[in-house]
Amino acid sequence: MENVRLDKWLWAARFYKTRSLARQMVQSGKVHVDGQRPKPSKTINVGQLIKLTRGYEVMEVEVLELSDQRRGAPEAQKLYQETEASKERRAKEAELRKMNALYNPHPDHKPDKKERRELLKMKR
Repeated sequence: MENVRLDKWLWAARFYKTRSLARQMVQSGKVHVDGQRPKPSKTINVGQLIKLTRGYEVMEVEVLELSDQRRGAPEAQKLYQETEASKERRAKEAELRKMNALYNPHPDHKPDKKERRELLKMKR
């Protein structure tokens, strides 16, 4: 493989479920290649750093291999390697989200009209 589009590689590496979704994420600025905001048609090379956002997680991966075909998950994981700093940052952020969930308990039911009014009064 010599020339692989960024959106195709992200799809083949199973970061996004469809190519059109990968394309949308690149166009919306959720994916950066070597610190630059690329276009979906940018060709990528082995050794480049890709920073991508999925939900709350921000991952930074290094391209190890190129592929434009979507295969099984074990083969897709051979296409990239996540950096150690990225792994540590994601673990810390996950722990903070868990701790925050303890301080913000979820109610057992959806508030009705009266309860919503009372909540809005409290917030003001």
